[in-house]
Amino acid sequence: MIEKKKLDYEKAVLIGVISQLQDEEKSTEYLDELEFLTFTAGGESVKRFTQKLDVPNPKTFIGTGKLDEVRDYINSHGIQTAIFDDELNPAQLRNIEKILDCKVLDRTNLILDIFAQRAQTSYARTQVELAQCQYLLPRLTRMWTHLDKQKGGIGMRGPGETEIETDRRIIRDKISLLKKKLVTIDKQMAQQRKNRGKMVRVALVGYTNVGKSTLMNVVSKSDVFAENKLFATLDTTVRKVVIKNIPFLMTDTVGFIRKLPTQLVESFKSTLDEVREADLLLHVVDISHPNFEDHINSVNKILEEIKSLDKPSLMVFNKIDAYTHETIDEDDLVTEKTSVHFTLDEWKKTWMSKLDDNCIFISALNKENLDDFKAKVFEAVKKIHISRFPYNDFLYQEYE
Repeated sequence: MIEKKKLDYEKAVLIGVISQLQDEEKSTEYLDELEFLTFTAGGESVKRFTQKLDVPNPKTFIGTGKLDEVRDYINSHGIQTAIFDDELNPAQLRNIEKILDCKVLDRTNLILDIFAQRAQTSYARTQVELAQCQYLLPRLTRMWTHLDKQKGGIGMRGPGETEIETDRRIIRDKISLLKKKLVTIDKQMAQQRKNRGKMVRVALVGYTNVGKSTLMNVVSKSDVFAENKLFATLDTTVRKVVIKNIPFLMTDTVGFIRKLPTQLVESFKSTLDEVREADLLLHVVDISHPNFEDHINSVNKILEEIKSLDKPSLMVFNKIDAYTHETIDEDDLVTEKTSVHFTLDEWKKTWMSKLDDNCIFISALNKENLDDFKAKVFEAVKKIHISRFPYNDFLYQEYE
């Protein structure tokens, strides 16, 4: 369970579906993540609603009967917000708002709101603003529900139509302006990357909230913001790190997440460029999370999309201090042993054994196994460094 301080959290209900593409277990997992997203945004999940559907209802996402149940709960418990686990199209959003008569958000809108809260630099704020405008543009009509009863036809077009079109034009102009601004900043950042010379570049990648920033702080002795919330870090941070006698650049990137809004993938192009241009990837994994294997697959999928999956990489299994597993009583002859019962040593004998020396188990928070981690990073960086500067080979002899 997520521990919450006694603050004025906005009460919300979470709504998801169990479908052919998303079974009950997967739906529960996604709603757990949605609850953490809600907490990160400043909300408190008080109840969950799920419904089994072959496909989501094209008009109201869930069935009208279930939606009436949600409305009754919202009215009787003073709930301010309803949050859906999937992206709603403009028609669904408008129909649901009419029935529930409260603030309605979808997963994409929630993530965009968190990004807007977390953006610190002008560049990050520009990226988020662009994503918000792209999300808002097709949904402007829902802001003019007071004009619903106006009749169409000649002489009957009210001012609302003009206002909507004006807003659309303003949003389109804003999107165009933000894109031009990002192009300029992208060129500046590309020049910065070019000016870094031929130093080996190491990028920290991974799911959100796996401890990348904490690891960055420990290794580079810097002060990157780290917090036990999703998307604590949005801005790309680059630090010069020296292990033994080899200097290299380490980059902390924004965390990935399942169902990442396409608007954000496009907006955060430069962050992904840092990954594309890296010489070595440190794929950080929260080994204490029960679904860490799914997280690995989600990150690998994005790496594949940006053509970076084949880069040299080191799998860093973090948070071993928080890892727990279920136990089976010796007299229990019914329970079948599954991955939830694995110890860390048993995990190491699974598919992880195929990683050979390309994996390490650490706790960045408690600084466990950091010497072994640094040794592995040193060897990987040295290999790249020697291929780039073969005439410096003699410098490494003392470390052989």
